[in-house]
Amino acid sequence: MKEKLKAFFCRYRHGWVMSYFCIYLMWFAYLERTVTRRFHVIHMPVDDYIPFIEVFVVPYFLWFGYVALAVAFFFFTNVQDYYKLCIFLFVGMTVFLVVSTVYPNGHYLRPRVFERDNIFVTMVKGLYMVDTPTNLFPSIHVYNSIGVHFSIMHSSRLKEKKWVRRGSFALMVSIVASTVFLKQHSVFDVITGCSMAVVMYTLVYGGELLASRRRVYGRPYRELNS
Repeated sequence: MKEKLKAFFCRYRHGWVMSYFCIYLMWFAYLERTVTRRFHVIHMPVDDYIPFIEVFVVPYFLWFGYVALAVAFFFFTNVQDYYKLCIFLFVGMTVFLVVSTVYPNGHYLRPRVFERDNIFVTMVKGLYMVDTPTNLFPSIHVYNSIGVHFSIMHSSRLKEKKWVRRGSFALMVSIVASTVFLKQHSVFDVITGCSMAVVMYTLVYGGELLASRRRVYGRPYRELNS
């Protein structure tokens, strides 16, 4: 039994990376307690034209499973992809914490009165109770969703799984949309989340793209000039 446990921890020693969540959760909890009233208001004119659509609470909550399943999948199947995804997620999450600390922010976009009463509205009310409208940008819901989709698109194991790739894209888009339709975020938070995701994509996966281009174009070019 002792040898089996030793072998298990040796095989999955890359799990130490998950200790980052202890730091993240404590830091985020501190921000949620301290950033409550005095903050910089995040708002764009387009926010006022976006309707509240409660059904988007479903993809908003699916985000938690989306990210967790992706991390777990790569944890057990491909250590390199796992590290890349973790770097992508954790760098962005750290930037978010730093921004929220040095520039406390929030919004007043949430509806004061709900026009409908259904199970989705009940779910939104529960969400509003546990999640304050503060610490908004860049949106981690947006950023992490894009990061997970990038990792799936770059996975060799999932290259032929078109239904997984297409389903991931649809879920990513719906999660991004949910952040504004639930009045959880301003469009500004979405823009900054997408922008940071693009930057991190070039840093994390830029090497793969360059290598693939060399494989595709390098050999014919050398043959033509040989």
